[in-house]
Amino acid sequence: MNHGYNTSFRFWITHNNEPFLGKGRVALLLKIEELGSLKKAAEALKMSYRKAYYAVSHMNKTSADPVVLIKRGGAKGGSSTVTPHGLQLIKRFQKLAVEFEKFADTNSL
Repeated sequence: MNHGYNTSFRFWITHNNEPFLGKGRVALLLKIEELGSLKKAAEALKMSYRKAYYAVSHMNKTSADPVVLIKRGGAKGGSSTVTPHGLQLIKRFQKLAVEFEKFADTNSL
């Protein structure tokens, strides 16, 4: 008996009570992986480059291993690559998201 109520949520993986990885950052990492560029990823997500750079920088500083490798521009421009560790974090986050979704679906009013 649903009565039109649903459960919704947003969750973050935190480190020392600081946000580390959430839905938006996962979307940014996936877009970096797709486009090979932090700048292009930020543009595609309609996010400022500064905000995207800060998010990546924070994840890299917080994580034991780098999440994204950034190669600064030059004549040919720069590039960004999600590391194997970053890809593993994405997969773990996505798995948790599925589990949370299942929990929410089975625990509505």
